[in-house]
Amino acid sequence: MQLDKIVNFHKTVGDKTRIRIISLLRSGPLHGQAIAGKLGLRAPTISHHLKKLKDIDVVYQRRDKNTIYYYLNESKLERLTHAIIEVGGNAMDEQYAVSQEEKAKIIQNFTDQTGRLKRLPAQRKKKLILLEHILRGLEHGKSYEEKEINEYIQTYYEDYATVRREFVMAHFMYRDNGIYELNPLEMWPV
Repeated sequence: MQLDKIVNFHKTVGDKTRIRIISLLRSGPLHGQAIAGKLGLRAPTISHHLKKLKDIDVVYQRRDKNTIYYYLNESKLERLTHAIIEVGGNAMDEQYAVSQEEKAKIIQNFTDQTGRLKRLPAQRKKKLILLEHILRGLEHGKSYEEKEINEYIQTYYEDYATVRREFVMAHFMYRDNGIYELNPLEMWPV
């Protein structure tokens, strides 16, 4: 799960009214007027909060004749609430745990004599190991412009856009307005 989604989720549910709406919907679907009545708020206020919850897919709606009922997307809520624990804990599952010898063999198999990638593997475990290998030449605490990152990646692999995107999606790096920074090692999946 991308770090941006986790942050957006916590920003959205970090509101007392939205938490109360989630609590009400745990008991079953309700229409907007019922939610407003139970919370002692006006319907437009409830509509605003429901829209925010729908934007992060925690709440969805279904129409029954002329009435719209709101439902709690419990599976999505559960995944998003546990995502912070995954990021805070050991981000790499046991299935990705490999020895240093295995890492070295994977790097050797997918790079040429000059250290450039022959190809980016499809298997996630191998891809993460190679991405980590490429990143070792960047400095923690330093901000990089997108152009710098692109040039750096091209010393290892031609398809810099794919690799750059993988860096962010795997939580090796953080991107904000075209500026890239390495995440702390504790967030790295390998």
